Amino acid sequence: MGAAPSNFTEALPATQTDLARELTKDPYVFDFLAQTRPRLERDLEQALMDRMQQTLAELGSGFAFVGRQVHFEVDGDDFYIDLLFFHVTQLRYVVIEFKSGRFTPRDAGQLGFYVALVDDRLRDTDTHAETVGILLCADKHDGVVEYALKTIDQPVAIARYTYDTLPDDVRDLLPSPTEVLGAIDGADDSKAGQAGRK
Repeated sequence: MGAAPSNFTEALPATQTDLARELTKDPYVFDFLAQTRPRLERDLEQALMDRMQQTLAELGSGFAFVGRQVHFEVDGDDFYIDLLFFHVTQLRYVVIEFKSGRFTPRDAGQLGFYVALVDDRLRDTDTHAETVGILLCADKHDGVVEYALKTIDQPVAIARYTYDTLPDDVRDLLPSPTEVLGAIDGADDSKAGQAGRK
């Protein structure tokens, strides 16, 4: 696993870039949710809340939970941040947004808006490092991510999430569940045939 693609180098002071990059990885593995199919964003949020200890472990050390669906009002409009964390070692807020489908440039804009909002409304500029955002999506194309990150001024990273602990290239080398069950059934049939001949 590596750090998630981000614009941290351009959007953060040089002294914060590497630290912020340490907050991310790609992909995030939510295998503890025991899911095999995509979930709606709200359902995924709820499942992660139900298993907060495992969620914090997957995010990495230093993350403290602040809230879910954190509400902000701007000029009469309501906005809700999926998950908000505070990193106690780096002293910064971390906004996490979910997208159950493939990443689009629009998603980066929304995340950048939320990062700016938290940075302005919650961050203590005397003691806190700049707020960063992590968008977790079910799928992404690296080229689209690269161009989208160039258009965002706020420090954001884009990462995939998966329910499978194995990378796609390794998983593709393994037999399917149907093939495994077929092999087991074939072995059982072979044993039964041998027992009948004895």
